[in-house]
Amino acid sequence: MIQHPQDPTESARPGALREPAPAHELEPEATRRVADATESSRASRSWWDRNADEYQSEHGSFLGDDRFVWGPEGLDEAEAGLLGPAEELKGLDVLEIGAGAAQCSRWLAARGAHPVALDLSHRQLQHALRIEAETADASGVAPALVQADAGALPFHDGSFDLACSAYGAVPFVADPVRVFSEVRRVLRPGGRWVFSVTHPIRWAFPDEPGPEGLSISASYFDRTPYVEQDEQGRAVYVEHHRTIGDRVRDVVAGGFRLLDLVEPEWPAWNAQEWGGWSPLRGSLIPGTAIFVCERD
Repeated sequence: MIQHPQDPTESARPGALREPAPAHELEPEATRRVADATESSRASRSWWDRNADEYQSEHGSFLGDDRFVWGPEGLDEAEAGLLGPAEELKGLDVLEIGAGAAQCSRWLAARGAHPVALDLSHRQLQHALRIEAETADASGVAPALVQADAGALPFHDGSFDLACSAYGAVPFVADPVRVFSEVRRVLRPGGRWVFSVTHPIRWAFPDEPGPEGLSISASYFDRTPYVEQDEQGRAVYVEHHRTIGDRVRDVVAGGFRLLDLVEPEWPAWNAQEWGGWSPLRGSLIPGTAIFVCERD
């Protein structure tokens, strides 16, 4: 879902549910270049801290206060059951990585699970607190919130039964195997790890919702990161491309077994456009890939 124009300095709006810069801000330069783990993490933290308000205002109604949505197609965990039957979640310790405003964790808590919502962005977690205050009820059900990097999880070994991430962290990290290894470490034996990302095929197409987004404009096999940088050349947004094969190998290298790879189809009820996601494109090419994995 990343836009790769022929001239990378042209306006581009990458995927991972990212939105364009506000009109009052200087548009950063879009390019393709190497970005290591430190630069990627710093850029992601600052970008989401700056843009969390606009993101939640724009997409909060679609995400809901306590829905578990895997991506712009609107696939709901209540229907998909990728973490297991909803009635079996009660009492389980669950880690959500890249939780944003913790909507998914709130859905898990409402079903009796004990979720921890982790995010790199302090501002995103502030929105989680805001929603919690606005929706507080007598039950007092709410996820624990933790600010931390997905590549260095601040938990003991074997702390969780399940881990999940809906477009969180994975697309933004330079070393996904490090993240997967950390997830494996904090999971108990047999624990499930389910994460969604922009479908890798989208990197070959312009990030446009209309017909212009249906013509291949870049090599699917070019793994060079997409970077937006300021006038000093400092990255302000970074996203990393992996092919489907890369993702599978990363999952295995991280100590997991791949149980399923889900490519949600665009449903008839969903008429919204979200960046380059749209009913037109969604009916022709996949926009999201969900990896269902299990700790050996």
